[in-house]
Amino acid sequence: MIRFLAGILLAGAAQAATLVAGPMAGPPTHVGVSLWLQADSVSVATVDYWPANNPSAKRSSAGIALVAEQQFSGKLALFGLEPGVQYRYNLRLDGELEAPAKVYGFSTQALWQWRRDAPDFSLLAGSCNYGNDPAFDRPGQPYGDRHDTIFKTMADQRPDLTLWLGDNLYFREVDYSSPQGMASRWKGERGQPYLQPLLQTGAHAAIWDDHDYGPNDSNSSFVFKREALELQQRYWPNPGFGLPELPGAFGTFSFNDVDVFLLDDRYYRDDHRLNNPARVMFGKPQMDWLKNALLNSTAAFKLIASGGQMLHQSARGDSWLFYQQERDDLLKFLTESRVDGVVFLSGDIHRSELTRIERPGAYPLHDLTCSPLTAGTYVDESLRVRANLVPGTVVMGERNFCHLRFEGSRAERRIVMRVINDVGQVKWSHTLTRQQLSMPKLPITGTK
Repeated sequence: MIRFLAGILLAGAAQAATLVAGPMAGPPTHVGVSLWLQADSVSVATVDYWPANNPSAKRSSAGIALVAEQQFSGKLALFGLEPGVQYRYNLRLDGELEAPAKVYGFSTQALWQWRRDAPDFSLLAGSCNYGNDPAFDRPGQPYGDRHDTIFKTMADQRPDLTLWLGDNLYFREVDYSSPQGMASRWKGERGQPYLQPLLQTGAHAAIWDDHDYGPNDSNSSFVFKREALELQQRYWPNPGFGLPELPGAFGTFSFNDVDVFLLDDRYYRDDHRLNNPARVMFGKPQMDWLKNALLNSTAAFKLIASGGQMLHQSARGDSWLFYQQERDDLLKFLTESRVDGVVFLSGDIHRSELTRIERPGAYPLHDLTCSPLTAGTYVDESLRVRANLVPGTVVMGERNFCHLRFEGSRAERRIVMRVINDVGQVKWSHTLTRQQLSMPKLPITGTK
């Protein structure tokens, strides 16, 4: 390994490598974190890191090789950290600090369990980020807009965690016709300067939808889906992707008193026009995994994220209602298994809204849809009043993102949801308490 890294250092000696994207932290644990970054050429990346309040305790990481086969990207894993500590770090490529040297940061999760209330924290969520590329876009007005403003506004929120809810970039026809084209699109989009301040703030995790998986409305038949998954793994610092026996972009992680369940709505998806009432969006193995993971969760809140809407009551767009047997099965499971704290997150539809469905004998389920970040917008006034829509929550005709604040003591824990537009205006706010997301207590029965 030493000879291999030394060879890379010699090969890159003629021209120093520079950072083009990141660094970006994945969801941290109590004692570790993964840092994603991308350079412009072959190099070895290391970081010098230290507790923010103790610069004299500086340590250096092991090196990782950034090679052409991975588009000069990689993930540095740091372990042996202290819980609940803010860290600072510098990046080195081939042993040299950036010029000028920059200081980045991340925080490990606090060890609050069995000791005190969970920390308050903020989470941002959004979907549908379209980077304009005139040479390959449709003729006419550019489809994407407000890139500089929205990502600056998001970074200014100083989020602890950002969830990217799919369509995080848009493959064009020249991209999804080959794995090389898809990889090229990823590299170009990730290096955009307007993204970097947000990527360097807090932690990040992502799911995908059709446009960052393959063609529009693509399903399990996409011939390059394995390569698409490799790119998803290459460009996002999720703690995991799928299972050893079940490939996919799904996974789960914990962040304070929230468990996040990331679903893959493409890899195993049947076309919604398939003449089979048992057609699936996620597939039984993934749903079995989700059920087991939910039963294993002790978190106060359980966020289930999917690229398409989960609770929409009309069969239009990419709604899960096209897959009613699969949807009904999960909703029945949530009720019968008495799973507390479930909230769905979704994207895709180029408007934001909060949907709610009532359940006899159980708390209502909510789906917070967050869209679009920069892709095209529209206005359809007929969508403002619909069954199961929380009144006043539709945001259309402007770029926006969702802001979730988890706050309060254990007994009064709550989620404050907001939708914020690209210039920082709060469009609406809605609060859900832990009590409102809890199953009613069962009556006490017994015999004398």
